Amino acid sequence: MTAVSPDAGRIWTAARGPLLIGVIILFAAVVVTLLRGSGEGGALDPRSFQPEGSHAVARLLEQNGVRVELTDNASSVDGATLFVTQPDLIDPQRLADLSLRASSTVLLAPSPGLRRLEPETRQPGCPLADGAGAATTGGFTYEGEQSCYDSTLVRTGSVTTIGYGGIFTNRDLDEEGNAALALSLLGQHERLVWYMPSAADRSQQKSLTDLVPDGWKYGALQLGVAAVLIAVWRARRLGRVVPEPLPVVVRAAETVEGRARLYRRSHAASHAASVLRQATRDRLAPLLGVPPGDDPSEEIARRTSRPVTSVRALLYDKEPVDDRGLVALAASLDALENEVRKA
Repeated sequence: MTAVSPDAGRIWTAARGPLLIGVIILFAAVVVTLLRGSGEGGALDPRSFQPEGSHAVARLLEQNGVRVELTDNASSVDGATLFVTQPDLIDPQRLADLSLRASSTVLLAPSPGLRRLEPETRQPGCPLADGAGAATTGGFTYEGEQSCYDSTLVRTGSVTTIGYGGIFTNRDLDEEGNAALALSLLGQHERLVWYMPSAADRSQQKSLTDLVPDGWKYGALQLGVAAVLIAVWRARRLGRVVPEPLPVVVRAAETVEGRARLYRRSHAASHAASVLRQATRDRLAPLLGVPPGDDPSEEIARRTSRPVTSVRALLYDKEPVDDRGLVALAASLDALENEVRKA
């Protein structure tokens, strides 16, 4: 008999390689996402001297008596100005709690904005930023109680939202009134908490699935459905198991000898003994009129005049045997079977 479809073992053997590679790639992507942006040298990092860094504005703030505290946790913001470089990476409720505790808050380009404007020099157009004058602004526009620079900078209560962070970078700080505007926003109090959240910070409040974009989730769902369909297609049975003619004729004696060699090579004499006992019981049961699976010891003892205990020990004993004991057992079982047949 030959099965016409692959079994589960074959499917797993074929699929485990690609699955392992996929898991490794996914794990690496998650680790890179969570750790990306950590360390010095990143954008808006007050320790960075790179063009997109913010060491210059941090230095100016310190020269004006403002203590700059860089953090990726922001657990203590009471009485300070809170500057959040990536508000979208923080749980909204936590961000609201931090803003209530801080004396003033500056949020950089949170989403969603009303519309997007190209960065360029703009006039303040509001009393809030008259002291700074023209500055490089753009990015998102917002609604607020006070609106400046074509609504790219707004203030509501103690929370200021700015749509473009170029004024805080080493590259653009010395242009127009960028430095004055940056100092006026970040230097409102003697202590500035410079909060640089990352994906790891968001993951403390959200599950990993919440961090995955909806498009990725939909794509993963499609891939999952496709994988299930492929598995069903590859694992389906085309019909019942059918007999096939063997390409060669194998004599029964060769099969028995081959199995015996396997038992001997694996030192499975005890297992071979169990097979011999079971085969003897199966052959004697029809001769004795005993239902299959029942103990024929009493009927054998009655017909052969052997003690029941010795017959049962011969047919059911589970004591380990060696090769010599196996030969002796085979001879004893053969003798017992001959006695039953002659009785």
